[in-house]
Amino acid sequence: MENKLIDREIEIIKFWRDQKIFEKSLKQTEGSEIFSFYDGPPFATGLPHYGHLVAGLMKDVVPRYQTMKGKYVSRRWGWDCHGLPIENLIEQELGVKDKKEIEADIKKFNQECQNCVLRYASEWRKTVERMGRWVDMDNDYKTMDSWYMESIWWVFKSLWEKKLIYQGYKSMHICPRCGTTLSNFEVTQNYKDITDLSAIAKFELVDEPGTYILAWTTTPWTLPGNVALAVGPRIDYVKVEFEGKKYILAKANVEQIFEGREFKIVSAVKAKDLESKKYKPLFDYFVSADLENKAEPSGSAANDAEAKASATRGSGDGWQNIYTIQLADFVTVEDGTGVVHIAPGFGEDDMNLGKEKNLPMIKHVDPTGRFTSEVRDFAGEPVKPKEDTQAMDVKIVEYLDKKGLIFAQEKFNHSYPLCWRCDTPLLNYATSSWFVRVTEIKKDLIKNNEKINWVPPHLKEGRFGRWLEEAKDWAISRSRYWGAPLPVWQADDGEQICVGSVEELERLSGRRVEDLHKHVVDEIIINKDGKEYKRIPEVLDCWFESGSMPYAQQHYPFENKDVFKAGFPADFIAEGIDQTRGWFYTLLVLSTALFGKSPYRNVIANGIVLAEDGNKMSKRLKNYPEPDEVMDKYGADALRFYLLSSPVMEGENLNFSESGVKESMQKVVMLLDNVLSFYKLYAGNKESGKFETDNILDRWILSKLNLLVQDVTEAMEAYYLVKAVRPIQEFINELSTWYVRRSRDRFKSGDQNAVATLGYVLLELSKVMAPFTPFVADYVYRGINKASKESVHLDRWPEVQKKLIDEKLLEEMELARQIVEKGLAARAEAGIKVRQPLSSYTTSLAKQLPEDIIQIVKEELNIKKLNFGKDEIDTELTNELKMEGETREIIRQINQLRKESGLTIDDKVIVYYEGLVEIFSKFGAEIKKATLADEIAAGSTEKMKEVEGGKIGIKKI
Repeated sequence: MENKLIDREIEIIKFWRDQKIFEKSLKQTEGSEIFSFYDGPPFATGLPHYGHLVAGLMKDVVPRYQTMKGKYVSRRWGWDCHGLPIENLIEQELGVKDKKEIEADIKKFNQECQNCVLRYASEWRKTVERMGRWVDMDNDYKTMDSWYMESIWWVFKSLWEKKLIYQGYKSMHICPRCGTTLSNFEVTQNYKDITDLSAIAKFELVDEPGTYILAWTTTPWTLPGNVALAVGPRIDYVKVEFEGKKYILAKANVEQIFEGREFKIVSAVKAKDLESKKYKPLFDYFVSADLENKAEPSGSAANDAEAKASATRGSGDGWQNIYTIQLADFVTVEDGTGVVHIAPGFGEDDMNLGKEKNLPMIKHVDPTGRFTSEVRDFAGEPVKPKEDTQAMDVKIVEYLDKKGLIFAQEKFNHSYPLCWRCDTPLLNYATSSWFVRVTEIKKDLIKNNEKINWVPPHLKEGRFGRWLEEAKDWAISRSRYWGAPLPVWQADDGEQICVGSVEELERLSGRRVEDLHKHVVDEIIINKDGKEYKRIPEVLDCWFESGSMPYAQQHYPFENKDVFKAGFPADFIAEGIDQTRGWFYTLLVLSTALFGKSPYRNVIANGIVLAEDGNKMSKRLKNYPEPDEVMDKYGADALRFYLLSSPVMEGENLNFSESGVKESMQKVVMLLDNVLSFYKLYAGNKESGKFETDNILDRWILSKLNLLVQDVTEAMEAYYLVKAVRPIQEFINELSTWYVRRSRDRFKSGDQNAVATLGYVLLELSKVMAPFTPFVADYVYRGINKASKESVHLDRWPEVQKKLIDEKLLEEMELARQIVEKGLAARAEAGIKVRQPLSSYTTSLAKQLPEDIIQIVKEELNIKKLNFGKDEIDTELTNELKMEGETREIIRQINQLRKESGLTIDDKVIVYYEGLVEIFSKFGAEIKKATLADEIAAGSTEKMKEVEGGKIGIKKI
């Protein structure tokens, strides 16, 4: 059965492709109301995984639905081509060890990147098609196309002209391996728990030899860059005597720091009294260095060796701004000693305090994450090696401990940011970058967010809203190579020209420009007013490129202005919940900066798909089945339904379960397939016309159908996919196990209203299911002889016929099913099978019911009478009742013989019996009708079966 379903899906894909059903769906809605959808571009440097499939599902379901609603929904695929994912891959393949090797031939490096960009494009196309997603992959856009990059330049210059672009020097996170900065939202994407070494260092006061300030640090590698200590102005400090030496720290931390030691508090110390006091540096590497803001020694001693020696000792009146104690509001007593070591080159608070107090800055680590040559004892060594993050901290602490400058040390576990591309530990590093002034438009971002419909809704004020509240200026430049270059040319005197188009660059340079990549535009010189302008070296953050896609995919404003305006803002976008700090964010920032409004109206954010054990999916551990394998085993519809009905569509994590996909196949696809087969058995080739029915089961299933259409439509209009999908499985179950099962006798008797009703229900159900399970929906639709279109995906979404929703009937039928459930439980408790008729059952669930509802309950419970009162079942069996039960068993066995013989309802048979004379004499007509027998006769035939003390058999005529 499973293979049949898979083969059928493959055949349907071929049918869609050969008959151009997707193209026809677009053609027939041309000129209609536009439903605008933006598709975020993935990288094609790896194979698609479940995260891509989930996002792709959302991007397929909503456009399919809107198309069936009569709207025109363009679906254009895009590829994210630039950035570190490709660069890292090429570096590994070429064996590149550092940036100098790349810079020796940037053109070659970029060409290698370009060649690998679409390495897995064919695999992507195969998976996307197999999943049943409809999207135009032939007319795709690529962020590396020059026309796309030109629109990015337009975005940049537009912000430049609005004075929302600036170059600044800030404390930022850098990846030492990639050699570039990361934006604040990139930093948040890859925190992992690691073990590091913390230490309490001893800083000896210059004017009180033997007295030490205790400062706690979790980054001992920053200690060579120390220039100051910070104390809190509102914190109480004390001087403690221990083993003949005195230590100063926050009063609140004494017991914890000196736990297990015999100590004595000597005196209270005010923070104000500590301010400006000098201490001896732990390292003397930079005592004689020429540092900005490090005041020169006064008088004739300016160049005197003794002055510098006194600075080394921390004495004298020279070098006044280094190795001093400063007041700072950010100091707390929550951790450590209430004293913070300050290294302005390696922390935001440190850098801000450095600016406020005019402190010097020591850059003892280079951008590759290694100690500079000045750090003599550790020169060239990595400060945070990927393979052992605490290795250098251990060396630093051991070095200081030998000098008696470590009071305590301790290993600790904490969450630390790693590069989201290469997993290298990031460093907080003072460096220059180009920024978008997000803080200038923060209020507008928050205001625009209020107008967005978020699914799940808590993201609006929660994860996304809080991120906007804390939004900082966005670092958009990267010291890399394969990306859209910043379109800024600079003269030697610092004057800059921002270029916003190819035409403008050609006009300014007098050169023809066909490629905008770094290795090309870096060679272009602009000569203006007697000055020579060269392009600055940085490229743009690839998030700036993807955030520009609403404009760049249309080459706006250079082309397609009307097309862009008609589709902006987008009615709908969808991606993973992590994009609240990625694509969703950058889209909103750029659109707000450019046009003052959000670029999207509705957004669905999915959660993360994990392995079944709750761990991250890992190819190395092989702790999950590959998507293609799952689809080859259970079908794409089953996988789609499983994911769409799961918590992952509500922004929650999903522990992927293959058994869950199997269940969706069985309870949705296969069960519906069985219902269709049943319908075809009785519908034959007869054309089903209009019908009217007053049968209670027909009226009930039509009520349920229209209620389903209503619920699914409301959920889809609210973009709540889970609420739209889950009722479908329940409806299929009720259609099969209640309506069809309860109506079998009507079908066998040739009741055309029953056949027509089921055909109509299946047809409308196929339309409801079309966006979610497109394969089985089309199979069912085309299996109904009155289907009017070539494919269900070319038909319109069903309208709710509210007049057919009979709320009273729905309540009564639900009550009947509850009574049946209780009655069956009572039978089971009494040990009496359902095929054995009973006299009566009394229910307390209702005081009265309509006669046709009572009849359904009686038939389901196989009782002669339904009473109302205290719950009770009459288990007394008369001979008549026993005989009826035996008749039921005989009918069941004969029908089983028909099935085992592979007979259809059109095959004529004779039923033979031996013994059982009384039963066949009294119930022969009933047995003949229930088994579709042409004749019943006493006697024997081949393969007779023993039943109820006699034998039965069948013979095909």
